[in-house]
Amino acid sequence: MTEQLRLMAVHAHPDDESSKGAATMAKYVSEGVDVLVVTCTGGERGSILNPKLQGDKYIEENIHEVRRKEMDAAREILGVKQAWLGFVDSGLPEGDPLPPLPEGCFALEDVDKAAGELVRQIRSFRPQVITTYDENGGYPHPDHIMTHKITMVAFEGANDLEKYPESEFGPGFQPQKLYYNQGFNRPRTVALHEAMEARGLESPYGDWLKRWDEFERVERTLTTFVPCGEFFETRDRALIAHATQIDPDGGWFRIPLDLQREIWPTEEYELAKSLVTTSLPESDLFAGIRDNG
Repeated sequence: MTEQLRLMAVHAHPDDESSKGAATMAKYVSEGVDVLVVTCTGGERGSILNPKLQGDKYIEENIHEVRRKEMDAAREILGVKQAWLGFVDSGLPEGDPLPPLPEGCFALEDVDKAAGELVRQIRSFRPQVITTYDENGGYPHPDHIMTHKITMVAFEGANDLEKYPESEFGPGFQPQKLYYNQGFNRPRTVALHEAMEARGLESPYGDWLKRWDEFERVERTLTTFVPCGEFFETRDRALIAHATQIDPDGGWFRIPLDLQREIWPTEEYELAKSLVTTSLPESDLFAGIRDNG
């Protein structure tokens, strides 16, 4: 492969890039791959989830600016580039019945029009591979589902000069592969849970697995397992950089890194679209692309 390899990861909010596929991105950056994170919203309506920062007046009044600075820090740690699409966080509606989504938010945007903003990024960056969420959003946050929708449209539309004219969106380009992040999968969770219990350690995943059964989540097809255990520490540092969203003493970090590397040293993906020939399962998001250079 003589052409520069480029990976684009499309996410809903700042912090999603650090909790989904971050070690993969750090691994590829270390190998010289050009990696761009596209963040659809500013995370303005995100709750302050770190109990140590709750009640902080400055953060509450300047959450957009704070989350942007957190994203800057995480970007530096991962070594990636990053672009904002500029849409407004929809928030996570709660209640029964659910309240309407706020006017002007990302999830209420016209899908084709919003996808055009992503088409601009794709045509400018020219990634061979794109990662995003499945049709359920990974979990059913309206912004995650909308991120899925616009990425699917943009993957097809990036080379459609009739729908997205070159004069407005730049020269056409066709990405070759599209993946769904599936790092939160049952096989991984069960393996780490059982490994913790076997060592006499308290697992943070007991309640997760109970809820998994209650939610009757459909198991996804894991097609691609990227070895990236040596970058788990980088992933965690990037996640901790999103201080408003992550409690460094919380469940995210209770599985020792050595145990993770021993039991489950990969991050997982579901191959959703491929315009190149590849053989499953894969261990490389660029499988079938490196070979065709």
